[in-house]
Amino acid sequence: MNLEESIAHLNFADPQMWISLLTLTFLEIVLGVDNIIFISIISDKLPKHQQRMARNIGLGAAMLFRVCLLLMINWIIGLKDPVMTIGWFTDDTGAALALSWKDIILLCGGIFLVGKSTLEIHHKMQQAAQPAAEEKKVSGVVGRALMAVILQIILVDAIFSLDSILTAVGLVDNVAIMIIAVIISMIIMMIFAGAVARIINTHPTLQMLALSFLVVIGVILVAEGIHQHVSKNIIYSCLAFSLVVELLNIKLRKKQDAANTPKSDSPL
Repeated sequence: MNLEESIAHLNFADPQMWISLLTLTFLEIVLGVDNIIFISIISDKLPKHQQRMARNIGLGAAMLFRVCLLLMINWIIGLKDPVMTIGWFTDDTGAALALSWKDIILLCGGIFLVGKSTLEIHHKMQQAAQPAAEEKKVSGVVGRALMAVILQIILVDAIFSLDSILTAVGLVDNVAIMIIAVIISMIIMMIFAGAVARIINTHPTLQMLALSFLVVIGVILVAEGIHQHVSKNIIYSCLAFSLVVELLNIKLRKKQDAANTPKSDSPL
């Protein structure tokens, strides 16, 4: 069904259409959380006045990319067809590993995400050991690379977009509903990306947890690329638990700092 036919079949009086739209929009937002985390961390390299622009350009590019992919829906479905076989490696069923273009993209994307997140962790560790003046100098040098940051955001957007689109294809058969859900979800993410970035970048320990989360996501993408089943529910549950513990630690540290701050005596 092409876009014109999909629009013609839209029935806004049909409750099922609204259920499909809301469900898909929610899933798109959930699948976009790791994308927002990466964008928040990578845009932190830029000067303050450029960070919001980089986030909006990155998410805007992701929206356009996903809409374009939805308009090429038949090509997307064809990405699942095997294009090469690796005889010496078996998948989780014991058969020879047959890779499709989707698998290859997930493999490359996972390796990139693991490598990039690991380098960011290393950079944060080095940055913490630098004097304030030297750190400011490094930040200024990196901050000029706006285009490099945007290109990295677009690259990761493309990787996450593939998973998002395949989810949409499996859930809804109307391209118009898919496009509406993608646009709504990306607008919501644009609105909240700044708040997420501020929270992550204000707390260094939360930033390290987010980077570790991206490493795990990269490993999951690699595993999916070689057809090794990984229970995402267990992984995400552990990550959610870690996040709750870290938020409690942040609250505890705030209370300890407040208790240790000497109170000035009130004048008589």
